[in-house]
Amino acid sequence: MEVAILTVGDEVLAGDTENTNATWLAGRLTDVGATVARILTVPDDRELIADTVREWADAFDAVVVTGGLGGTHDDVTADAIADAFGRGLVVEDAVREDVIRTVAAYRDANPETVEAHDLDLDVDAWAALPEGCRALINPEGLCPGCVLDDVYAFPGVPAEMRALFEQVAGEFGGDVVSTTLYTPQPEASLLDAVAGVRERFDVTVGSYPATDDRNRLKLTGSDPDAVAEAAAWLRERVEVVAEE
Repeated sequence: MEVAILTVGDEVLAGDTENTNATWLAGRLTDVGATVARILTVPDDRELIADTVREWADAFDAVVVTGGLGGTHDDVTADAIADAFGRGLVVEDAVREDVIRTVAAYRDANPETVEAHDLDLDVDAWAALPEGCRALINPEGLCPGCVLDDVYAFPGVPAEMRALFEQVAGEFGGDVVSTTLYTPQPEASLLDAVAGVRERFDVTVGSYPATDDRNRLKLTGSDPDAVAEAAAWLRERVEVVAEE
C-alpha cells in the first residue's frame, strides 16, 4: 500500500512549527507495513491543497492530510478536500454535538479564562466537513477529522492527529518489512557490501551515516525471507554491533 503524506501550514514552512507530524506518521505507516511514497508540506492555500489532493488521490492508495482543519480564518483544508472531490461542506448532527460538548467542557474547566476573554465560537465552522465523508470524532480536542474515499484528514495538533490516526490505523497495511543493522564502520567502507546485497537480493538497502559512531544499514522488502537472507549475508561482511 503506497501512502502520501501532505502537511499543511504556513507556520511549518516558516520554521515556526517543527513538522513532527510527518515524521510520526511516516514511522507509524511503516510500522503497519505501508510504504510512504511522498511527503510534502504546502501553505494554507485552498487551491493548491485541492490540486494536490486531487492528483495524489489518483496516484496513491491513500493520502494522509494533516493541518488546516478547524474554524479559524486560515483553516482551509476541509474546503480544499471538498473542492478536490467536487463537493460542499456539511455539518452532521453528531459532529456538531461533539463540538458543543467539547466547548462546554472547556468552559467548565476554565471559567476565569472564558470570563476574561470573549470566547464566541462558531460551532458550525468547527464542525463542517466535506459532504459524504466519514467523520472522525476527536477525543483530544475540538476539531474532527474525516475520511473521504482514500483521503484521511487530521488536525495539525500532534496529540489530536495521533489519536485520530490510531482510530483508522487498521485501514493502512501492506507486507513491507525491514531490518536495521548498526555498524561502527565508516560509510565509505560499506560500499561493496551495499552493492553486493543489492545485486543478490530483492530488497532495498539504505546506508545512513550517524553522529553516534554507529552507522545504519536498513534493509526493506515485501518478502520476509529475502530480508532475513540479505541481513544474514551482510552480517558476514560487515561488523554489526546491534540490530532491530
